[in-house]
Amino acid sequence: MQYYEALGLEPKLALDLEDLKKRFYERSRQWHPDRFSRASAEGRQRALDMTATLNDAFRTLKAPVPRAEYFLEESGIPIPKDAPAELLEEVFEFNMALEELRGGDASAREALIAAETRFNGMLAEIDASLEQRFAHYDTAGDRTVLDEIRGALNRRRYIANLVRDAGKELNVHVAN
Repeated sequence: MQYYEALGLEPKLALDLEDLKKRFYERSRQWHPDRFSRASAEGRQRALDMTATLNDAFRTLKAPVPRAEYFLEESGIPIPKDAPAELLEEVFEFNMALEELRGGDASAREALIAAETRFNGMLAEIDASLEQRFAHYDTAGDRTVLDEIRGALNRRRYIANLVRDAGKELNVHVAN
């Protein structure tokens, strides 16, 4: 797990963000390309590579969702991209409301607003459950928890896309 290693961190899902920032800034100063201006071409390139890795690591590990996606990917656990079965009915109703709104039926706007609110609530629940699962995995190392996290991330990704689509469509139809 290259990003954790670059920052001198133990690979975990729950991280202390202040410690992460501190490590990032320390290592960024250590590997800053200006410090290697008189080094060999190889040394300068190594500094540039480490700086890029540190920036990518910090950007990925500072937020819980990208961190979990990275952790799972590095653990060989891909996140599915299909719609979770338990959401299919809501997705169908949501898509119908979208089509009705696009077709000029202003009454579908209320259904879309309600769906967006419901989906935002689901995202908040998923985010809270992820934090609990992160702590549980870090403590117990139970691989079944990684499968639960994978399912939650898949569901979260799908719901986040629905919220994005609803917001976009509601904003378009406010302007018209």
